[in-house]
Amino acid sequence: MSGMPLWSGERLIGAMGARLRGEMPAAVTGASIDTRTLQPGDVFFAIKGGERDGHEFVEAALAKGAALAVIDEAHAASFIGAGPCAVVSDVLHAMELAGMARRAELTAAVIAVTGSVGKTGTKEALRLVLSRQGETHAPVASYNNHWGVPLTLTRTPASVRYGVYEIGMSNPGEILPLARMVSPDVAIVTTVQPVHLAAFESVEGIAEEKAAIFTGLKPGGTAIVNADIAQAALLRRLAEESPAGRIISFGESADADVRLLSCSLKPDVSTVDAVVLGKPVTYRLGSPGKHIVLNSLAVLAAVEAVGADLALAVLALGDLTPPAGRGARQMLSTPSGPFTLIDESYNGNPASVRAAIENLGRIPVTGRGRRVAVLGDMRELGPSAPELHAGLADPITGNAIDRVFACGPLMRGLYDILPSGMRGAYAAQSSELAPLVLDAIRAGDVVTVKGSLGSHMGLVVKAIAARFPAVPADD
Repeated sequence: MSGMPLWSGERLIGAMGARLRGEMPAAVTGASIDTRTLQPGDVFFAIKGGERDGHEFVEAALAKGAALAVIDEAHAASFIGAGPCAVVSDVLHAMELAGMARRAELTAAVIAVTGSVGKTGTKEALRLVLSRQGETHAPVASYNNHWGVPLTLTRTPASVRYGVYEIGMSNPGEILPLARMVSPDVAIVTTVQPVHLAAFESVEGIAEEKAAIFTGLKPGGTAIVNADIAQAALLRRLAEESPAGRIISFGESADADVRLLSCSLKPDVSTVDAVVLGKPVTYRLGSPGKHIVLNSLAVLAAVEAVGADLALAVLALGDLTPPAGRGARQMLSTPSGPFTLIDESYNGNPASVRAAIENLGRIPVTGRGRRVAVLGDMRELGPSAPELHAGLADPITGNAIDRVFACGPLMRGLYDILPSGMRGAYAAQSSELAPLVLDAIRAGDVVTVKGSLGSHMGLVVKAIAARFPAVPADD
């Protein structure tokens, strides 16, 4: 990092069009919407969330050392004398203005990522490979929505060489305004899958929404599309109609610009042979799974598009590890020996659950160990949800899964059609399922926990980690 402050107080106030009350801060060193993680010197944006209004926490933020609190006119009278405040008509819009002002100042190469599956993993891989080549900024966690994107832009240091931004959606019309905010030089659609079908009439509608990221491209920018999916031609056509000056395709297809030639999928790593725009490459991926292999091709396409060093990027991919909630592994101890916990609890949809099951099936077990899948409902799938849940039976039986524990009304349909010997236990909610899983775990097991965020499968992961201690690193 450059060591320079993130913002001068005067520049931030001006970017937001705010009215200052109190003393102008000389510098702002960070940006926050949450007093639990706020650091002294941050600007605190009092945005309204689903359950709480950030104005409830303004005094706490200032007491904790916030350099500035951004509040709206409706609450301005409540904080007279509380500390330095920037008064605006709408706090979220002010954060958007700050983010767009910072984007306009950047000389960095900016990459935006969307897709039904793989957004966060691809973003993290880009963070890894680009940070080896220059100062890089990317969002923490999955800050990809209407407040996460402008917050991440506002937090971006003006000095960065590369910026990586994740853009998500749940409903039509959400991607385009965020893409225009980010105004990327490179835009990636990882894949299109039957996710959020409750809000869209078809998978093609999802593809059209994802392709809106290309409309946000800077003129002449690069669109990166998955050549292997059924919607590839649609994505390419929409990219051609966008400001993109270049389209790069990736995948296993013979005509892909970044093409997978072969890969060896192992329980913990993968090895890959590919051709990147005519350049042959062989590399090791530190994170397992065929889906990770394919997304790594999109990463290398972006590396080429921004003019970064391909050889250094390929080398860095060997250090890629799964993030928490998306495949992170722990070795834990039972009284009779260790077992492996794979945390896939952050999200779940048909494609990602299949990928998790396939990866579980590749992991060897010894002794009395079993492959155990703990599955929660996949949300937002619309009328096709029962069929899509039942459709997981084939990958489960085809990948040598020994036991399935399930929760939620939709997973009940899957659980009931599995062979009786595979059924571990069913419960209506994850909190009821957790103790049943705890009682069943034994030494040698490999346990994968997967489901949509709304299924609260993270509770099962926390319960397992609380019951069983971690195996010491040197064991």
